[in-house]
Amino acid sequence: MRLRILATLLAIPIYLVLAPAPAQAAAPPFVVIVAADVDERSLSRETLSFIFQRKQNFWKNGKRIQPVNLPPAHALRRAFSECVLGQEPEALGDYWREMYFHGVLPPHVLESEEAVVLFVNSTPGAIGYVSACMPNMHAKVVFTVGDAPNCPKRSASCLSLQDG
Repeated sequence: MRLRILATLLAIPIYLVLAPAPAQAAAPPFVVIVAADVDERSLSRETLSFIFQRKQNFWKNGKRIQPVNLPPAHALRRAFSECVLGQEPEALGDYWREMYFHGVLPPHVLESEEAVVLFVNSTPGAIGYVSACMPNMHAKVVFTVGDAPNCPKRSASCLSLQDG
């Protein structure tokens, strides 16, 4: 009996080492869109990071940048934060608390992708992100992440980001 218990206890660490790692879900494909008055045709991941952390506040033409986020629990917000900012949305809480004391507010948060598209299309200098295959987007795409099989012109992977 003791031998069986001992064998079971010894097998547990071996199972934990040999067990397959849980599969991680692929980041949903998304595109970064800007208002029609923004002159930039493409943006780098670094520039997007500066914009969404409010370290860059003006476009090259001098217009104020108006970034907009989806809610922290939204799958695209998580994908954007991890792929572009290198952190989960929850990890940015401390950053924004400190920035608040310097007079810097985080980007606006809108509840849906449709609201993001409407905001970007109607607000000068606006920038946001939505699903790569969002219908009726009618917005200027400056950055693409993800694999969107139904949108072959807008495909890449999170590991090989298309900077523009």
